[in-house]
Amino acid sequence: MVNTIRPVKEAQGLKPGGKAPLFTATDLHDEPYALADALKNGPVVLIFYRGQWCPICNMHLKALQEKLPEIYRRGATVVAVSPEKSEFLKRTAEKTGAEFTLLFDEGYKIADAFDVTFLPGKLLRGVYNTLLQADLKNANSDDSERLPIPATFIINTDGVIVWRHFDPNYIKRSKVGDILKNLPVKSG
Repeated sequence: MVNTIRPVKEAQGLKPGGKAPLFTATDLHDEPYALADALKNGPVVLIFYRGQWCPICNMHLKALQEKLPEIYRRGATVVAVSPEKSEFLKRTAEKTGAEFTLLFDEGYKIADAFDVTFLPGKLLRGVYNTLLQADLKNANSDDSERLPIPATFIINTDGVIVWRHFDPNYIKRSKVGDILKNLPVKSG
């Protein structure tokens, strides 16, 4: 088990070539989602984001939404995962126009399994909670104030991670062009 009460530099993220942990979670409508079921229909682009309070996360998700038809044409789906409860996932959808699946990572189980969870420093948590009104203790599944590194993983239909963007610098996000370039070619 990964120690999740740690600084950002200790999170490593799962590497391409390894199997993605299969997970289940609930979406913003409290409907169940299972990665194993999604992979039966094509590759999955899995995005970890910090929350609806994060302006960079919102810009990233908007950019994905704008190119969603291109991702769908490649036979893939997009799912974005946050430690925020469903009422906050709904705010993300409103702010970004996201039509793809938004999941509540209850207990940080998904982020922990992908090794992207960390605890921001006290000063940063203060900034997030006051200036950005994140309310991490109440918006997330517990009061630990942990967050995921905003990482992107492409998982093929065999459940293998074929590409990732992993950078502890929350400003650096995956580019839609890189996602499209690294999606497995749709057969048929």
